[in-house]
Amino acid sequence: MSSHTPSEPIDVLLVEDNPGDVRLTREAFKAVDSEIEFHTVTDGREATTYFDVCETDTASTDPDLVLLDLNLPRVDGIRVLELLQNELDYPPPPILVLSSSSADEDVRRSYDRAANAYLTKPDGPDEFDDLAHAIEDFWIESAHHPPAPS
Repeated sequence: MSSHTPSEPIDVLLVEDNPGDVRLTREAFKAVDSEIEFHTVTDGREATTYFDVCETDTASTDPDLVLLDLNLPRVDGIRVLELLQNELDYPPPPILVLSSSSADEDVRRSYDRAANAYLTKPDGPDEFDDLAHAIEDFWIESAHHPPAPS
């Protein structure tokens, strides 16, 4: 299995229940050079269902990157990481935890469950812009991703 760099548009699954953070994230990525297509779900159950659909429905779009909040209704982000790690028959795309928590325990638990990065949510729009550019520079332009499931 060889790795690849995703082609544009880049499909990003944003798992976020806060409408303000969804708006800030989408706005920040409008400033990057890459063409980004967002698919947003608002709780952990929707996120795991999205991957179930991707695994069984050839018409659905497998994400190239996942931005995952931890504090979600119904199924929290830690449980989403566990389910993706244990239940998928293929390697998931890079999963970046994007959380307001900077607690050491949340960071450790995320990495223990195969998160690829842990990022603390910025305080304002300018910091969101900086974060979007950093994600683009590394995760979209530089890093090799696992191939999409076939």
